[in-house]
Amino acid sequence: MQFQPSIILNHIAKNGAIAGFLLAALSLHTVQLSAEALESKDYPAAVKEVVEQRCMVCHGCYDAPCQLKMDAWMGLERGANKDRVYNGSRLLPAKLTRLYEDAHSIEEWREKGFFPVLNESEPKKGLMYQMLNLKEEYPLQTSGTLPDTFDFSLDRDQSCPKPDEFASYREDRPYQGMPYGFPGLDTDRLAVLTKWIEDGARGVEPPPRSNAELRSVDDWEVFLNASDNKSRLMSRYIYEHLFIGDLYFNDLDSESAWYKLVRSRTAPGQPIDLIATRRPYGNPGSEPFFYRLQPRQISRLAKRHMPYALSAKRMERWKTLFLEPEYEVAELPGYKGDKAANPFITFQQLPVEARYRFMLEEAHFTIMAYIKGPVCRGQVALNVIDDHFWVAFVRPNGVDPEQQADFLAAEAKEMRLPQAKGSLVVTALQWRGYAKSQQSFLKSQAKAIARVVDQSSLKLDMDLIWDGGPERNDNASLTVFRHFDSATVVKGLVGQQPQTMWVIDYSLLERIHYLLVAGFDVYGAVGHQLESRLYMDFLRMEGEQAFLLFLPEDQREAVRNHWYRGAQDDVKKYIVSPKLQKFERPSSIEFETDDPKSELMAMFKARIPTAENSRYNVTLESLASLMQGQSKAFSYMPEVAFLRVLSPNGSASIYSLIHNRAHSNNAQLFAEEDRRLPEEDTLTVTQGFAGAYPNMFFQITQGQLPKFTKAILALESAEGYTALVDQFGVRRTAPWFWKLSDDFTEEYRRSQPIEAGLFDLNRYQNR
Repeated sequence: MQFQPSIILNHIAKNGAIAGFLLAALSLHTVQLSAEALESKDYPAAVKEVVEQRCMVCHGCYDAPCQLKMDAWMGLERGANKDRVYNGSRLLPAKLTRLYEDAHSIEEWREKGFFPVLNESEPKKGLMYQMLNLKEEYPLQTSGTLPDTFDFSLDRDQSCPKPDEFASYREDRPYQGMPYGFPGLDTDRLAVLTKWIEDGARGVEPPPRSNAELRSVDDWEVFLNASDNKSRLMSRYIYEHLFIGDLYFNDLDSESAWYKLVRSRTAPGQPIDLIATRRPYGNPGSEPFFYRLQPRQISRLAKRHMPYALSAKRMERWKTLFLEPEYEVAELPGYKGDKAANPFITFQQLPVEARYRFMLEEAHFTIMAYIKGPVCRGQVALNVIDDHFWVAFVRPNGVDPEQQADFLAAEAKEMRLPQAKGSLVVTALQWRGYAKSQQSFLKSQAKAIARVVDQSSLKLDMDLIWDGGPERNDNASLTVFRHFDSATVVKGLVGQQPQTMWVIDYSLLERIHYLLVAGFDVYGAVGHQLESRLYMDFLRMEGEQAFLLFLPEDQREAVRNHWYRGAQDDVKKYIVSPKLQKFERPSSIEFETDDPKSELMAMFKARIPTAENSRYNVTLESLASLMQGQSKAFSYMPEVAFLRVLSPNGSASIYSLIHNRAHSNNAQLFAEEDRRLPEEDTLTVTQGFAGAYPNMFFQITQGQLPKFTKAILALESAEGYTALVDQFGVRRTAPWFWKLSDDFTEEYRRSQPIEAGLFDLNRYQNR
């Protein structure tokens, strides 16, 4: 493409001053920039279909076996690595190996320990070719469970043979060709893939982007690189919140490509020279840098895909929030020290309401970034939350914005977040230190709330809860499902009433983001990850306590105690601290039943117009009956199962069965099984897809529904579940496994074209 200075000049006329360094870039307009300078190569279309449906479903994200990330052609070229990204005993941070960020040539990847899986000179001797051929020579059995020689646990010992080690692998593991633990490729797909490998496994140029799309890129890059201090601070805030998103232009007539917001040493119109820092608030260096939209050259995986729409309407909204209000940014904050990691210090000059609305109006994305976020395996981060809970938000401007800004600035030090640690040890002293800081913050917050309540007509009732506003924004309520070490977040208050609920305000939402998205390092030492989990304890309790404030005063402690049965004394003392209770105010809600908690949850659902999300509603009575109560029978079910129900007319309906595991409390890091309460487990059934990591597929006819649900409710043992799968399930060994997997993927893409991504099969069970 050719750089078009007229577009930039039009923006200067419309939007005011542009950074001097951006104006200087106009002198480069005579340089011809081809698509090759901006785009990386991709798989050929026919090959990509095969690789996506048979390879990427296991080889994607940070948890790809042997770090063989095949979700991009460059990942296949890069090859494999024996080091594991997920290492629970790592005392020091690992070297960064982020694709497209931490190395930019095959030579650089080889220096980082990656070895080839392709053989350029003798393609049939390449690891990928030989792994495919091994499966053809030694196919799996076609029924039943696989033997114990197959280890499907997430922390299994990985065998990552280098090319000269394959002979030994072949001798020791003849039945472990690729795809590992699944049926082999059918004849046609195998031919497509092997022929491509034999021909050199070359990548191809992606299709050119449309002029409309290129203009949109220009528009946004100009907007994000304006020179005035208000704009520059706004752009930093936007970048530190959207760096993880998959950005697209939803106001174009045709589907646009996907983009990542990055920092570059080069100005718009030039090839991106990426600034790769460990965290988004890392120091970009002393030279001028620019915010750029980098095309995403990876396939969409459901476990990490987080779409975020850019449009003219969105740009105008951000101008209204950040640029139109009268305030001054006297000096831009720096990037040194702990202050850069504290958003309440870094962005103190930005209006609090603007910051809150920015996150709130796309709350699904904000919370999803924590749930999916920078990790693809998150037990340490996620065992801090319940398996099923609802989320609502405090209404913006519930208190005076200037008062809130002054309060947050004054309390910024108490809201400090954990910094990276190299030590494995997380001590009780650290826990008490965070507890002391958090209690100090909560006491100040309670006092501030009490002052507002006492000095105004503000009441602790449903009017404090954001209902989505006149636009009926469907981000006003969310449901989170946790699946041991992964999780799902959906819009609306979905499923049966859960045990817990969070109410989130701006300060809590911001801290969650900077703790577990912007500040979380999947390559970090285990000490950093454990400390992040420890601190999240307090953020969870803060969200829960905000919900409890709406209950009658004499009911709050009983509900707290139920949530924290068996918790350690320090935790109980923190949760029910009299120092906090004396600042609480009575709820202004009048309750009519002897179960105020359930009544209150129903009020939240009635308050928010979009809380009832029809997308997930189940109308089949036999399936809906599975959500009527608690049962130990559900404890034998997998965490996430997809169910296809075949109708007599040939159509099919898709449902998700989500197992919610009950615990006595979530206030302890280890010994999760010791806190299990299987008799309190529940099962949520949703229409369509909920979850990125299916553990089992079921396929039944409509006439089998009553028998299927009755069999689930009658489960009493692991053997009973095996019998259930024998009758209704689809095991790894089933010859039609891939056909059903493809059908699920196709239906997801058809029904949710923006949201959909490839499901991950690493957690598919063998039982």
